[in-house]
Amino acid sequence: MTSNLLHIVCPHCHTTNRVASTALASAPDCGKCHQPLFTGHPVALDETAFEKHIARSHLPVLVDFWAPWCGPCRAMAPAFEQAAQQLEPGMRLAKVNTEEAQSLAARLQIRSIPTLALFVGGREVARQPGAMGAADILRWARSHNR
Repeated sequence: MTSNLLHIVCPHCHTTNRVASTALASAPDCGKCHQPLFTGHPVALDETAFEKHIARSHLPVLVDFWAPWCGPCRAMAPAFEQAAQQLEPGMRLAKVNTEEAQSLAARLQIRSIPTLALFVGGREVARQPGAMGAADILRWARSHNR
């Protein structure tokens, strides 16, 4: 019975929740803050929240590393938003502002933005620099999450 329980980190309070895999599609709420665990929107993460989501979540986490001054980053934002609506609840989509999390970006060797990175089981499994449309984000994320 416990093998079908997944750890899902709340996008609001960043508490780790245990959720049955069969309950993912039924809009589960956080046990602590009672907010929805899935909103259909990317989660903005600072360095501390990033570490929690990557280390504790059983879901793959697709991260958009971006900065507010970056034109291609701003251009890709609506496409990333659309991808979140289609990839949740099977994948968490998150955004990390590299201006606010400079040490994290340096540690992960983010050399250009926007950069997408997919984390599974606490480790990075794929990376793609450059802006993409929603269809390309979906195709890329699904192809690396097998």
